[in-house]
Amino acid sequence: MTLLHTDLGIGPVHRGKVRDCYDLGERMLIVSTDRISAFDWILPTPIPDKGRVLTAISAFWFEWLGVPHHLITTDVAAMGLPADVDLAPLEGRSMLVRKARVVPFECVVRGWLAGSGLKEYRHSGTVCGLPLPDGLRPGDSLPEPIFTPATKATTGHDENVSFDVMQLAVGDLAGELRARSIDIYQRAAAYAAQRGIVLADTKFEWGQTDEGQTILVDEVLTPDSSRFWPQAEAGLGEVPSSFDKQFVRDWLEATDWDKSSPPPPLPEQIVEETRRKYLEAYRLLTGQSLQ
Repeated sequence: MTLLHTDLGIGPVHRGKVRDCYDLGERMLIVSTDRISAFDWILPTPIPDKGRVLTAISAFWFEWLGVPHHLITTDVAAMGLPADVDLAPLEGRSMLVRKARVVPFECVVRGWLAGSGLKEYRHSGTVCGLPLPDGLRPGDSLPEPIFTPATKATTGHDENVSFDVMQLAVGDLAGELRARSIDIYQRAAAYAAQRGIVLADTKFEWGQTDEGQTILVDEVLTPDSSRFWPQAEAGLGEVPSSFDKQFVRDWLEATDWDKSSPPPPLPEQIVEETRRKYLEAYRLLTGQSLQ
């Protein structure tokens, strides 16, 4: 089943680019749809199984990482939803989570040179203002992972900021989140390498509970929040292909779409290839096929 949106009638709903989030009081229901976004637009064509992949990969990492997080269950039968809610569309794509006050910064960790970091490096030899050695090529590994926070935008692009800006806003918590984010990145990157995948970069979101505990929230280490590359293609002087929606971005860039009007529908070939990339990322990372 492909799911574009939900309307469960069980409380206030916030619709993000991909997720429908229902406020259930002390808890929240997060439903990952098959919507896909690019260049700050939600595209008119869904990617089948995408929401299920995002949920399954996040659930895998929440368990594997062993850090405090917000996930309670992905079993819709155990969520205590009202009897008149049709559970079938929610199967495999829903998380019941603890509510938390989200820290208003994306905690980005970069280990390889790509994306906006590559553009900045070519211009100034820095990434998010942090100087890097000369001579790095596209898709090269950085000497060590770097922490490059960004503000969380409700519309449009997140904006890269310095660590000092983050520290001014949240105080000592900035240092804690930098250390915890880099630690998780390094552990996840080492695991992914054993599965033939390079974790080039990723972004984490953190929240604070009413009890003052800092926990990992939202999605984690998915193809939507990370760059995953085939290990065999990395370090060759070019940015490798990705197990994510870069395939869609590349197709859109090749059209005459002006990025200021509604985007065109995706061809069937692009939809199927993108679906395949998401499913392959899940299979390689977990060793299982999505049922």
